[in-house]
Amino acid sequence: MKFRWSLATPQPLLAGSLATQLKISPLLAQCLLNRGFSEPSVIESFLTPRLKNLADPFLLPNMDAAVTRMLQAYEQNEPLVIFGDYDVDGVTSTTILLEVLRKLGWNAEAYLPNRLAEGYGLSREGVENCLKKFPAKLVLAVDCGSTAVETIAWLREQNIDVIVLDHHQVSTPAPAAVALVNPQLATLNTPPSTAFTELCSAGLAFKLAHALIKRGRETGLPGAAEFDLRPLLDLVALGTIADIVPLIGENRILVSAGLEKLNATQRAGLIALKNVAQSPEKLGAFDVGFQLAPRLNAAGRLESAEESLQLLLAKNADEAMPLAQNLDLRNRERQKIEKAIVADVIATVRAKFDPQKDFVIVEGQLLWHIGVVGIVASRTLAEFYRPTFIIGGEGGEWRGSGRSIAGFDLAAALRACDDLLIRHGGHAMAAGLTVAPDKIDELRVRLNELARRQLKPEDLQPPLRLDAEVGLNEISLASLEELEKLKPTGQGNPALQFSARNLTQSRPALRMGKDKQHAKLWVTDGKTTHEAVWWNLGESSLPVGKFDLAFAPSVNEFNGKSSVQLKLLDWREANS
Repeated sequence: MKFRWSLATPQPLLAGSLATQLKISPLLAQCLLNRGFSEPSVIESFLTPRLKNLADPFLLPNMDAAVTRMLQAYEQNEPLVIFGDYDVDGVTSTTILLEVLRKLGWNAEAYLPNRLAEGYGLSREGVENCLKKFPAKLVLAVDCGSTAVETIAWLREQNIDVIVLDHHQVSTPAPAAVALVNPQLATLNTPPSTAFTELCSAGLAFKLAHALIKRGRETGLPGAAEFDLRPLLDLVALGTIADIVPLIGENRILVSAGLEKLNATQRAGLIALKNVAQSPEKLGAFDVGFQLAPRLNAAGRLESAEESLQLLLAKNADEAMPLAQNLDLRNRERQKIEKAIVADVIATVRAKFDPQKDFVIVEGQLLWHIGVVGIVASRTLAEFYRPTFIIGGEGGEWRGSGRSIAGFDLAAALRACDDLLIRHGGHAMAAGLTVAPDKIDELRVRLNELARRQLKPEDLQPPLRLDAEVGLNEISLASLEELEKLKPTGQGNPALQFSARNLTQSRPALRMGKDKQHAKLWVTDGKTTHEAVWWNLGESSLPVGKFDLAFAPSVNEFNGKSSVQLKLLDWREANS
């Protein structure tokens, strides 16, 4: 058994009561309980997300100060520059604000830093280059800036104001911005304290745009009365899904509405992007995350995200298609670089890995491309299930990216290693750092010491979260249609996974794929039989005799017919 099966606690009485009140199945009710929903009114809001339920944007910390300063810039026709970030969240949030501000009459430009030359965030070098290109009296830092104490202090000395619109952890002391609009600053006394804490920068950009429109309508700002924010939701959904923030609360509302806009988008750049990605006619969150986002990310990972910004701002197909095709080529290049480094890292780790001692993986090498180290960290974590940092670069400052597992806060761990690092920042589950190459071994030792104090051995076996144990008859086309109400799924609202006990194969499994790397099985409990597919089973053995199955249910469309198909996640011998 590869995974540690984690079956949610059945709550048949409460699930039955909710099912009766809400006229839903007990299985859907149990899945909602697993996600922390037990109040009928809250469940109804969750199952039917509506834009009208979005909270007042002025409840965000320091939003009023940000809007006041931006309106001052409008009235005085001050040049304003948006300093964004080079990932999808940064590019989409920059695009949202640039579109809104320009349409409403601001003198606005946008600048995205070069990942290799200027580094991450609101760096001094990046800001200086930005202001040489776009002289401004007001800088709007988007998806960065929450730890840029020195850069913002330097800008104040130049009589340049800074508004920070960001969702990353805030430094202590916080930077002295005119307004630091960051949901992390919300306290338990700030209403509603949990409404915004999971917003990414694309969501925050939408909230800032909403706040500007709302205040603009009160003050008679030309164009505000008739301005429609809804066409921006395709970009909000794209940024939110790509940034892997929880798809609950405000994010669920924004992504649900945004996917509708994305599927009907008139934005030339997104039409071209969907075309080169050969996306399905109806995009879901998975398609956005694994088809569109990597292509938009590719340019920023390898160099500059400017092409991604230009694509989203493109006015027509002739302008958009060459940009989309180039991003597709860059993504292929990124995949090639990433594949080589992943193979290198996994071979290196496997040769020396001791699961009893190695709680954190830290690997660095000269000339590993810093644009892909985050993806490589994710791939390495998936292989060994350990918090992982992958570091690369050249010269005296190498840069790295970390990915974590439940129970180990990367940002906190890096703060405990501050004396070994040049720079660091990020979240509990993903973080970045800059380090001298001769400090990497010491960093590995320190992080492992921290992890050994915080993690238990069972934390280092990947959990397989299961919503319920079901009979195969409970998984039907009708039940799957009802369970679709839980979508969009993702972080914070995971895709459905179930287990079924005491199954057998009704006929021999069939190997599929060029290298016979996949398998198709027909599993039965004696009454109901379903087709199951095991993708990339590698060296794993197929189920034999009586077995329990962990699976994700789906609908398979083939030759105009729909049928239930189970995606096999894991199996184990049946106990009875």
